[in-house]
Amino acid sequence: MAQDFTLHTHTNIFDGKNSAQEMIDAAKAHGMRTIGISNHFIVHPIIPTTASYAAATRGGYAKMYMDNFDGAIAEFQAHYDELRQMAEKESIQILCGMEVDFFDSADWHRGFERALKVLKPDYVIGSGHFIEYNGTLCNIHDMANAAPDESDKMLNEYWEKIQRIAKSGLFHWLAHLDLPKKRGLGRDDKWIDAESRAVRAIAESKSRIEINAKGFTLPISEAYPSPRILKMVADADIPVLISDDAHAVDQVCRNFDDAERLAVQYGIKNRIKLQNLLDF
Repeated sequence: MAQDFTLHTHTNIFDGKNSAQEMIDAAKAHGMRTIGISNHFIVHPIIPTTASYAAATRGGYAKMYMDNFDGAIAEFQAHYDELRQMAEKESIQILCGMEVDFFDSADWHRGFERALKVLKPDYVIGSGHFIEYNGTLCNIHDMANAAPDESDKMLNEYWEKIQRIAKSGLFHWLAHLDLPKKRGLGRDDKWIDAESRAVRAIAESKSRIEINAKGFTLPISEAYPSPRILKMVADADIPVLISDDAHAVDQVCRNFDDAERLAVQYGIKNRIKLQNLLDF
C-alpha cells in the first residue's frame, strides 16, 4: 500500500464494533506503521432532542453525543488514558484523534478550545454530520426525509457549513465531504456550484481532505468524495490522504488500494505525509 497509516477509525466505546486493541491488531496485520483512533466528538446543547440521539441510545452508543463539554471531555480523557497506556507497550505507533462535529457559535468555540487544551489530541478531523436548521439539528437522514424544497435548503446549508469548517482552521483535515450522497442527496449537476465553492474554501484555507474508502464500491461514482469533486481537488492541488473510516476490524484498511488507484486516475499528486500532518 502507498499509505502505511490509518487515522480515521472508531471503537466500541462509542459507535464502533470492536475494542481499541482489536482495531490496533487489525492495523498491524495490514502492515500499518501507525494507527489513530478517532472517535466522534459531538457536543451541542440540544443534541438529546434529536432523533439521532434516540437511535444512538437504543443502539448502545449514546456516548458519542453530548450536550455539554464537561461530559465529553471526561469520556475522552478516560479513552485517551487507555490509548496512551497501550501505546507504551505496542510496536505500532498509536495516536489519539477525534472526529469533531463543528458548530459555529461562540460557546461551542470556547468549549472546544478548552477540550483541546485538556485532552491534547494528536489530530482532529472536521466533520459535518449535523447542520443547524430552523432551530433544530438535522443530519443526512433528516434531509432525505424532508420535502424536496426543504431538503434542498438543508443541503445548501450543509455545503455552506463545509466552507465554514475549512475556514475555521481548527482541523487537520475534513472527512467525507459529500456525506449526504449516502442518502442519495446532491448527486445531480445543480450542486456543482455549491461543491465548487466548498472546494475553493478548502484550498484558500490550506485545508486537507480524505478519500473515504469505507463505502468505496464500484462504480467509482460511489466514492467519497465523488469523481467530480476529486477532479476539483486535484485541480486545486489540495492535500489528500486515504481514510477507511473503520467502525469494525474488517473495515481497517478496506479498499485502500482502490482509493489509491482513484487518486491516481483523477490526477491527485499532493499526498499527505504523516509527519507533515501531525506538524500542522
